[in-house]
Amino acid sequence: IERPPGDTAGCTFCHTSSEERCSTCHQRHQFDPKVARRAEQCKTCHWGKDHRDWEAYDIGLHGVVYQVNKWKPEQFDFSKKLSDADYVGPTCQYCHMRGGHHNVQRFGTVYTSMGMSMADRGAPIWNEKRDRWVSVCDDCHSPRFAREQLQALDEAVKDAGLKYRETFKVAEDLLVDGVLDPMPKDLCPDWSGQHLWSLKIGAYHDGEAYGGKTGESGEFRMSNCTDVERLCFESVGYFQTYIYKGMAHGSWNDATYSDGSFGMDRWLVNVKQNASRARRLATLEKKVGITWQPEEFWKTGEWLDELTGPYIVKNHPGKTIFDLCPDPGWLDTHHAPAEEV
Repeated sequence: IERPPGDTAGCTFCHTSSEERCSTCHQRHQFDPKVARRAEQCKTCHWGKDHRDWEAYDIGLHGVVYQVNKWKPEQFDFSKKLSDADYVGPTCQYCHMRGGHHNVQRFGTVYTSMGMSMADRGAPIWNEKRDRWVSVCDDCHSPRFAREQLQALDEAVKDAGLKYRETFKVAEDLLVDGVLDPMPKDLCPDWSGQHLWSLKIGAYHDGEAYGGKTGESGEFRMSNCTDVERLCFESVGYFQTYIYKGMAHGSWNDATYSDGSFGMDRWLVNVKQNASRARRLATLEKKVGITWQPEEFWKTGEWLDELTGPYIVKNHPGKTIFDLCPDPGWLDTHHAPAEEV
């Protein structure tokens, strides 16, 4: 987020101006529930590389049923409340806002419990959410069918997690061995005024070898970092998202061909290839006595010298955002308890 406003227009539109406002879904000057019940109302925000909800729904089995029949009142009567709706297929609202409940996370494929983390999906803390999900599916399907789909999602996420951990380990070994170019210390400070490795943040930051102290959170960078780090981010942030969103919405193409599992395979090979090249180059440099100095542009990044981190370093030497804002709730890296969600 710590980028010039023009760079982050796609982020701030949804996460500031649209978030938690009735008019985002009900449309200002109209406020017609019949409009808010249509799946397209979710499309403005819930699409894109790192939250591929609309695409997964739209080209999945349920989305095709919706697109073919949505103009037929006898198939989709949007004048009815969600609790009374008798649709020929589910919309986003029908599943995620079941009965008109506005806390969509009650029926969401959140990152931890059914998405991208290697959680124990049979643990009691997640059972209620999974049972709730099955209770939606069995409006049209049998409970057994719904649980089979959950199991298929679990297996796809597990396979994706194996690929990502291997990708991450290749990058981590480069950092620990000092052959990552550039190293965190050579970069423009992140938004917190620190030089933490971009892939060791928040709960994942567990050692001073990565910069900073345990528990301090840096920036999950998509720019001003090595290709290896960027590929790692895209592997989990984009491709694994395609996999679990695709599996959850019945979009097998998303989960496989459209940069889902195939994309993770490709990025894993790219990371290994980059790592091999970096190690060979480091060996040659050492043999001929070259001491490599990172290029100057890494120290400022693209526009980053104008933002929070460099400002802190310049005006508050030795301080970080955590010193200047000792208890900033918006920096909390912990998830809300499941019962709150």
